[in-house]
Amino acid sequence: MGGSCTQRRPTRRPQVLFSFLLPLFYRALCEPIRYSIPEELAKGSVVGNLAKDLGLSVPEVSARKLRVSAEKLLFQVDAESGDLLMKDRIDREQICKERRRCELQLEAVVENPLNIFHIIVVVEDINDHAPQFDKKEIHLEIFESVSPGARISLDPATDPDINMNSIKDYQISPNPYFSLMVRVNSDGGKYPELSLEKPLDREEQRSHRLILTAFDGGDPPRSATVEIEIFVRDTNDNPPVFSKEEYRVSVSENLPPGSSVLHVTATDQDEGVNAEINYYFRSTAQSTRYMFSLDEKTGTIKNTHPLDFEDTERYTMEVEAKDGGGLSTQCKVIIEILDENDNSPEIIITSLSDEILEDSRPGMVVALFKTRDRDFGGNGEVICNIGRDIPFKIYSSSNNYYKLVTDGSLDREETPEYNVTITATDRGKPPLSSSTTITLRIGDVNDNAPVFQQSAYLVPVPENNPPGASIAQVSASDPDLGPNGHVSYSIVASDLEPRALSSYVSVSAQSGVVFAQRAFDHEQLRAFELTLQARDQGSPALSANVSLRVLVGDRNDNAPRVLYPALGPDGSALFDTVPRAAQPGYLVTKVVAVDADSGHNAWLSYHVLQASEPGLFSLGLRTGEVRTARALGDRDVARQRLLVAVRDGGQPPLSATATLLLVFADSLQEVLPDLSERPAPADPQAELQFYLVVALALISVLFLLAVILAVALRLRRSSSPAAGGCFGSVLCSKSGSEIPPNYSEGTLPYAYNLCVPGAQTNSEFNFLSSADHCATTQDTLNKDSSSVLLANFLTPSVEADKKTFKQLARDFVDT
Repeated sequence: MGGSCTQRRPTRRPQVLFSFLLPLFYRALCEPIRYSIPEELAKGSVVGNLAKDLGLSVPEVSARKLRVSAEKLLFQVDAESGDLLMKDRIDREQICKERRRCELQLEAVVENPLNIFHIIVVVEDINDHAPQFDKKEIHLEIFESVSPGARISLDPATDPDINMNSIKDYQISPNPYFSLMVRVNSDGGKYPELSLEKPLDREEQRSHRLILTAFDGGDPPRSATVEIEIFVRDTNDNPPVFSKEEYRVSVSENLPPGSSVLHVTATDQDEGVNAEINYYFRSTAQSTRYMFSLDEKTGTIKNTHPLDFEDTERYTMEVEAKDGGGLSTQCKVIIEILDENDNSPEIIITSLSDEILEDSRPGMVVALFKTRDRDFGGNGEVICNIGRDIPFKIYSSSNNYYKLVTDGSLDREETPEYNVTITATDRGKPPLSSSTTITLRIGDVNDNAPVFQQSAYLVPVPENNPPGASIAQVSASDPDLGPNGHVSYSIVASDLEPRALSSYVSVSAQSGVVFAQRAFDHEQLRAFELTLQARDQGSPALSANVSLRVLVGDRNDNAPRVLYPALGPDGSALFDTVPRAAQPGYLVTKVVAVDADSGHNAWLSYHVLQASEPGLFSLGLRTGEVRTARALGDRDVARQRLLVAVRDGGQPPLSATATLLLVFADSLQEVLPDLSERPAPADPQAELQFYLVVALALISVLFLLAVILAVALRLRRSSSPAAGGCFGSVLCSKSGSEIPPNYSEGTLPYAYNLCVPGAQTNSEFNFLSSADHCATTQDTLNKDSSSVLLANFLTPSVEADKKTFKQLARDFVDT
């Protein structure tokens, strides 16, 4: 079934089932219905049961106003039975002319719902025409010199019937000189030819009479006869020859009458009268001879009447060239007509709705129409369009059939009716067009839904807001009146948990004010989204939704939290080791802290609140990296303590502190004994006193060691009087195994060189401080120089250390 397969709102139970099953059989339903009938069928004959083929019951035929339409109405529908009946006799040759396939296209239209279906009626040919020759008599001339086997083409008979009912065979009356040969052309046409069986003798017989009979393939067959008279002439042994066996030319259908279309040319090698060539139409339909003329002398073919591509696309003819001796030859001429855009499209309104409800959904069919353009190809391709800014559009349902459907919302209060102008334009050059205007009236319904003033709402709310406070208000308007314009608000969706939604927000149904039911926490919920609905009181009620996104702003309500350094299991700060040889810029450790807030409230800065040795370390303001600001000095203690404060960027800022214990050591073994016995972190003043006591004890041990060495050297001198200088070589003592191995590499604050003179009785020693290696011979004191006693060198220091030790002892007793 052709046409639109769109269905209207059903009114009865069978229609409901039909509408439900229609999409399942869409492809099948959209195929055209085909009938086949013989031509010359009597008026009132039944073509087929159209109602049954459309799936309609007999009562539905009149209820749905089943009817057919066509350009020439040859059929009608019986309202009582639903049969498709013949309205008039059909002559296939008159309607379809020379076309081999004769199809009549018509449309079946039903209403409630409105739809259209394609019907194709194939008209079968019957043998209602007998063959017919163009002439009652055929006069031929032939020279007696023609050899046996020569063929003479005869004008074929014509039969407007097709297929089996067309020309099937030819027969000729018996004759000893001539036989009949039937030539089958490439297009299936059969052409009779006379074949000379034996030589002719003009003196014996000057002419020959034959009867040619043409039979068609009908049952019973029909026939036609023509009398052939053959005149024998003297010798002419060269027939004309065309320059081409087939001439093909294309001309425009706008070619003026009398214009030259084609020039055929044949030559003859004979001389005189035998070389004079005349041109004639042979085996050419009367309709072609009516349209064209052939100049017998020049072979020029001209059109005698206006050409029309829509009538005939191609003309085929045979042209015979005959010389003065009677010999002839034929060529085929094909004239193709080129289509010109000379026909404007036509618009035919098939069906039109009286009224359209304004709540009609997009895609509802309001009118059916078709277009027709008799031109071919692009000249016959039609594009339909309508004016802009109207809620309708055109949808092509099938070949040249269109639906006018709704393409948007209708509003009767704004536009009670539409004047729709449909314009059909072909693709010719230049294009031709035509237009028609239809009026569509709009029926009123409750068609206005509430409209929000904003497409979406974005509401910032600071955290720690007071519960029950208003955070936003939405507003929607409805142009309808009465209950249709009364709007109420509700929350229909949210990205919050459904159970928790009511504990977060609520909305006033009357005013659209959104209230916060609790204090928001930015760290727990940074944003959430609500879908609010505005609904009117119409029947049916209309509604609209809007998105409201709440952004919970951050406040500085979270202090920074130090992740590193972490506290030990007992709550005490852990320590970090620093190589004693660390250069300035050496990365010691890094304070790592986080802040649960965001933005400026989470921007952290690091500051040193307290340091055991100010200036020894630097702290990155933003990175928290602790680096050495300078190299470890001789007077710097090995254990350092830093108190670091971490502040955020809030107003007012919040902060946290971290304690760093840094120990200068080259290996962990150096600090393990001290750390294992170390009590809880003490005051920096107590640590300083501890280091001073240790230094004083170390100096005392070294002093005793120097005295012992001096006594031993003096005893040795008394036993070795020959020794000179510093025992012939300098005795050098360097820190030995009593000092830990790591310190023997030059990382201790001091190293000592001891030299003892051998020949002198003075028991004083010379002590050189801050030596990195043993003294050379130039540095050794000789026996002639007055040696500076080690006691003299140490005495000021010892005295100072004694004073310091006494002061530390007093402080220790006081504490």
